[in-house]
Amino acid sequence: MGVILSTSERKGSARERLLVRLLDAFGEALPPPEMSLREIAARIETSHALLRYHFGSLPGVLAAMLKAQRSRDNEALLEVAQQGTFDDFVVAIWRAYTRPEQLSRVRGFFYVVGLAAYAPEDFPEFVESIGDLTVMLSSLAEREGLDAKEARDVATVTIAAIRGLLLQELLTPGTRSEDAVTLILRMREGRPAPRSRPER
Repeated sequence: MGVILSTSERKGSARERLLVRLLDAFGEALPPPEMSLREIAARIETSHALLRYHFGSLPGVLAAMLKAQRSRDNEALLEVAQQGTFDDFVVAIWRAYTRPEQLSRVRGFFYVVGLAAYAPEDFPEFVESIGDLTVMLSSLAEREGLDAKEARDVATVTIAAIRGLLLQELLTPGTRSEDAVTLILRMREGRPAPRSRPER
């Protein structure tokens, strides 16, 4: 097209193209941590040197894929948030991440979270994206009558509970309470009932 891109733009677009190929190759899943960068590169028909250059390491590849996948999930969940209640949104999150085909991704999420806990500076975009669901849930709680701080606290604890139960299910499959969502939502009891939504 005759447009001259700066080095950073070229690098960014090449990285994006690789990311699209990774997402196409693995679908909803993630490469398992035991898969080497060379094997992943072969799967998407590129060189492992190129993957290393753009993502740094296998965890870098996983973090970039997770961020993109979660961003896509959040777009779908946002529709639920716009149409439904706080409780609807919690149920939608739970259903989205407990589908059997999500198991590989949930494992990958906790793998990258564990690495980021040791070196958050190596995963800045991933760490920044961790709070996305909390922000959405918080705005729903505010819409239902909580003040900003209460809404943020309720959303933070709710997302923490969901992640904790998901981790428990990974470590000890089958022990998760079938009524996990009911329990999570019951944690909100004991707070003042939300004011009814103002009429539009």
